[in-house]
Amino acid sequence: MVKLESIVSGKELKGLLGQDRDLLRGLVREVVQQTLEAEMEVALGAGKSERTEARLGYRSGYYSRSLVTRVGKLELRVPQDRHGRFSTEVFERYQRSEKALVSTLAEMYVQGVSTRKVKAITEELCGHEFSASTVSAMVKRLDEQLSQFACRKLEDPFPYLILDARYEKVREGGAIRSRAVLLAIGIDWDGRRQILGVELANRETALSWKEFLLSLKARGLKGMELVVSDDHAGLRKAIAEVIPEALWQRCYVHFLRNSLEHLP
Repeated sequence: MVKLESIVSGKELKGLLGQDRDLLRGLVREVVQQTLEAEMEVALGAGKSERTEARLGYRSGYYSRSLVTRVGKLELRVPQDRHGRFSTEVFERYQRSEKALVSTLAEMYVQGVSTRKVKAITEELCGHEFSASTVSAMVKRLDEQLSQFACRKLEDPFPYLILDARYEKVREGGAIRSRAVLLAIGIDWDGRRQILGVELANRETALSWKEFLLSLKARGLKGMELVVSDDHAGLRKAIAEVIPEALWQRCYVHFLRNSLEHLP
């Protein structure tokens, strides 16, 4: 399957991720909280418990502050210094850059957390650069959160399951390679769509699809009644083996595109 023939376009995929408040709320909170901590370190000239002659002051606990965002209300801990000199522009700057921030975090779910993107986000939030070690620590924390979300338990039944793959360029070992991105979208009984899983594979095969579907079932995927996909032989075989209880339907979009190829 080539990228052009994917059921779900890149824009649609990012839109779906942008609707997933459980995912984005945690990521947005982590970015804002870590930016506040990094700002305090810059203001004091030292990290927590760090002994250095360059230290300009000392911490004095936190105060709580709420931030209302498009992904929900965030409860944050704003650091304080003993002399009350520390101030932050994060809250004001966040309101101006929220749309771009949320969009970038949604992209990270599929493309991975990159130092470049985290650096750009933090600079936008606070107006200046942080050290490479501070940005690397933020990248690590975000990676951990995304991994936890990707492996989360699937508690609710999803009667409708959409399976598809996109081919994306991925940097590996200094070289750019084309890799298949396997994608599962679940639709619950209320009609809400949710990204259930995204996984990289060397290419689309019956084995790669089977392993992907087995990993979803191991996380609790249940209640499937209808599976929609293209007519990829390996994918159809994996569906029949792993989800035999569900009916299968060929994607209408793919059917139309394939039919148009035979027209003059």
